[in-house]
Amino acid sequence: MRAMFVAYTLFIATGLALAMVIGLLHPVRLRRFLYENGLTLFFGAIFLGALVLQAIAGYAVFNEDHVEHLSPEVGFLRFVTSSAFASAVMENWQSEYLQFTLYILLAIWLLQRGSPESKPVGAPHDATGVSG
Repeated sequence: MRAMFVAYTLFIATGLALAMVIGLLHPVRLRRFLYENGLTLFFGAIFLGALVLQAIAGYAVFNEDHVEHLSPEVGFLRFVTSSAFASAVMENWQSEYLQFTLYILLAIWLLQRGSPESKPVGAPHDATGVSG
């Protein structure tokens, strides 16, 4: 847990230093930056949160499995840099990426009456729904 705290503190300190350098700490600029980049920041935070929670849960299960097989426990930093963690992350997210990719690609060609993600049924193929 100490390694996580140190990494988190360094992450925050680096972000604040970068914000100071580019002038984002001025309240108006910061509010504007947050407003203009809210979607990216929100999904980035969810991504990092999911990764951290998966690391914590996976670490507990990994060490529990080691204890059951009479092997020594490993440290958190060693676990998150192991192939076991990388494999677990890829297996967990593979299906989600496949689903979203298929949804995005199929939404280009397939239609759904009344859906805001779909162009209107009967619209020409080059109509994108983008307006001025």
